Amino acid sequence: QVQLVESGGGLVQPGGSLRLSCAASGSGFSINAMDWYRQAPGKQRELVAGITNGGRANYADSVKGRFAISRTNAKDTVYLQMNSLKPEDTAVYYCNGDLVEKATMLIMNYWGKGTLVTVSS
Repeated sequence: QVQLVESGGGLVQPGGSLRLSCAASGSGFSINAMDWYRQAPGKQRELVAGITNGGRANYADSVKGRFAISRTNAKDTVYLQMNSLKPEDTAVYYCNGDLVEKATMLIMNYWGKGTLVTVSS
């Protein structure tokens, strides 16, 4: 079955950087609109960044100027570049978005299983 797979999480010191990736498993799918969410223990999941089908990027105020979302021209991978990381950025990060099956043009929404980002000295 089709899955979205996140990678790139880990432990980083405050002020450091990480780049998260989100890609569809298998072949024959392209990524249209895609969002990055995060959730810390005891807190609700929040939207941190998104990219539209046309490539327009949006950011939560808390990460604006520090994070950047991008998508490959082939629309096979979405990235979240995270700079100047703060302890409050610590969370499990999830990608969520629409995958297009190229053969049929069917569109379905998927969630990744998440990747943990820990910002600590």
